Amino acid sequence: MLFLRSTLFNVVFYLNLIVQMLLWTPYFFLAPRKKAWIVPKFWAASSLWLQRVITGGQSEISGLENLPDGPCIIAPKHQSFWDTIAFLPHIPDALYILKRELMWIPFFGWYVAKMRMIPIDRGSRTKALKKAVRVAHVLMRDNRQLIIYPEGTRRPPGAEPSYKYGIVELYAQLGVPVVPVAHVAGLFWPRRKFMRYPGVIHARFLPPIEPGLPREVFQERLVRETEAACDAMLVEVANTENPPPMPETARKRLSELGVGKR
Repeated sequence: MLFLRSTLFNVVFYLNLIVQMLLWTPYFFLAPRKKAWIVPKFWAASSLWLQRVITGGQSEISGLENLPDGPCIIAPKHQSFWDTIAFLPHIPDALYILKRELMWIPFFGWYVAKMRMIPIDRGSRTKALKKAVRVAHVLMRDNRQLIIYPEGTRRPPGAEPSYKYGIVELYAQLGVPVVPVAHVAGLFWPRRKFMRYPGVIHARFLPPIEPGLPREVFQERLVRETEAACDAMLVEVANTENPPPMPETARKRLSELGVGKR
């Protein structure tokens, strides 16, 4: 039954994306940019609804009061495709840094161009970071929220932290608060896996880290506060009555935290 539900969800998820992209196209490209946000936000919300109805995977996001009113950097843990869409309905005017190649995809690239994101060439990290800082400086004057995944790529729950320096430089150069986001969504919507498991995905926007700290102090706080919150969530899920399968990284981390394997 779980396999069938996962199959159905994966099929419906992509059908939902294609159908909505086609149906919304006239409104999306004629509407002002900020009003056009209703389209990707509605798609994200409908995808989470499909996840709940078909697979039993619920999403509960807390700590939204920690989002500043003005521009900021939002730094979510990156474990799953879930964390690329789940926060979108709650962010007023999101600004993503993404691979330049994504702009070449028909329809998707046009949608991204409309929303004025920051495409970069990942071939040169130094040049890419300089461009991201330069463009973000301009776009964030319009009170936008920059989304950046500090570890760069999706990592399994419980994996040893691997935070990149890019977010440290963005923090130092942009001079805005950073809001860490903790979750263990990779247990329910695993990276590079077909299965989707039932249960409640908890995510929390943590208190913002104020601007102006020395680089090393900021980095230490970001890692410590994010990982502590993720560890607590991992333990909470492990202690539920029917937890999802734990990858080796999660089992190892639970053992380090003194929590027995289920």
